[in-house]
Amino acid sequence: MAEKQMIIKRERGKMMAALSSVVAAVLLTVMKIVVGVLTGSLGILAEAAHSGLDLVAAIMTLFAVKISDRPADKEHLYGHGKVENLSALFETLLLFGTCVWIIYEAVQRLFFKAVAVEVNIWAFIVMGISIIVDVSRSRILYRAARKYKSQALEADALHFSTDIWSSAVVILGLIFVKLGTMFPKLILFEYADAIAAVAVAIIVVFVSIRLGMRTVQSLIDVAPEGIKERITEEVEKVTGVMDCHNVRLRRSGSRLFIDIHIIVDGSKPLHEVHALTDEIEKRIEEKIPDSDITVHPEPGTPGN
Repeated sequence: MAEKQMIIKRERGKMMAALSSVVAAVLLTVMKIVVGVLTGSLGILAEAAHSGLDLVAAIMTLFAVKISDRPADKEHLYGHGKVENLSALFETLLLFGTCVWIIYEAVQRLFFKAVAVEVNIWAFIVMGISIIVDVSRSRILYRAARKYKSQALEADALHFSTDIWSSAVVILGLIFVKLGTMFPKLILFEYADAIAAVAVAIIVVFVSIRLGMRTVQSLIDVAPEGIKERITEEVEKVTGVMDCHNVRLRRSGSRLFIDIHIIVDGSKPLHEVHALTDEIEKRIEEKIPDSDITVHPEPGTPGN
């Protein structure tokens, strides 16, 4: 009963964090589209496209965290945690697509066509609001990701924390464009908006690569670094364990599945061996909470 309540509490916490991200993404996307169209700023339109993908990613994360906490069934014996990893992978592909469009449009404006950018107070206001909202939601998502060990929420948090820097770059670009209109001799400043858009794209590419690598590692069951050694060391401290070997790990969402083999005195009765495996599971659970542990005992001879 206690475990069921913990699962419900975890699901609600993850859902509230993901839902807050969706609401924020809707607000920012609408504001940036309106101001970007009115001012003609590619930097802001690039940020609008970025926020639009944030919205898609946030909605996907919302559904992913909801599905990932479903219990195992006859078709998904390890549960549904991999849904979070697939969500993060799709988010990475969306980000790369956005970067291609931003860089293409920036190159067009830098070398092939002239687009007048009208810099007004609303451009700075919407980007300032964007930074404030992104700071708030990235903190909420990071806290929830750490608390519930959710890769999908962590990916969202990482994504939105970089939005803060990209928004700052756009503001800088707008300032230079404004200086260019005030001082005609500084004609090169007219290209600052397009250059800022390219800088946004580069930031997004960097985040996408990091996110994509982590997602692929989870999907192909790359073991978390150092965990295998920690488990082996902890298990071999248990009195009665002669050896710990064949440790295997795979992560599914927030849950880590652990399979280990141990060698115990073959003359011990079954109930003692069972009690020993329970103690091992308890110790590992204390070190690595929210893990699913399977211990396979093998008979051995003391002194060999």
